[in-house]
Amino acid sequence: MAGRERSEDKEFTEKLIKLNRVSKAIKGGRKMSFSALMVVGDGNGRVGYGFGKANDVSEAIRKSVDKAKRSMMVIPIKKSTLPHEIIGVFKSASVLLKPAAPGTGIIAGGPVRAIMEAAGVHDILAKSLGSKNTINIVKGVFNGFENLLVASKVASGRGKSIEDMWG
Repeated sequence: MAGRERSEDKEFTEKLIKLNRVSKAIKGGRKMSFSALMVVGDGNGRVGYGFGKANDVSEAIRKSVDKAKRSMMVIPIKKSTLPHEIIGVFKSASVLLKPAAPGTGIIAGGPVRAIMEAAGVHDILAKSLGSKNTINIVKGVFNGFENLLVASKVASGRGKSIEDMWG
């Protein structure tokens, strides 16, 4: 079983988005701990994020990777980009995700770029609007992914085939 988990680990790319050192004042001085925000993806449409906290860096990263693997979701990728434009919102952070022509590349800021690279999206235009909070931006991107429409589901909802809709 452990051998299988290692082989699964190799198929995922892990990207550290934010590592933060926090301190708490206690009777004997300051107690330092760390928080890590990670994105894990297979480069083929599966991606997840996790946030872990611990007293040392490696443990915080391990916890966040485990949480990211548990929260994996599948996003529809059409010709190395997203199927349509979407705005993902979480609290005051809004993220505009626009499909781009092949060869454009990933035009996006730090956290959004890491998510797109892990997911396997190669051509996209993205703009982070509102809050600059990294965690909220990541949650906004995943909110946008959840609201993406899949052509087969839209066609079946309308009682048509994909060929009827696309002509």
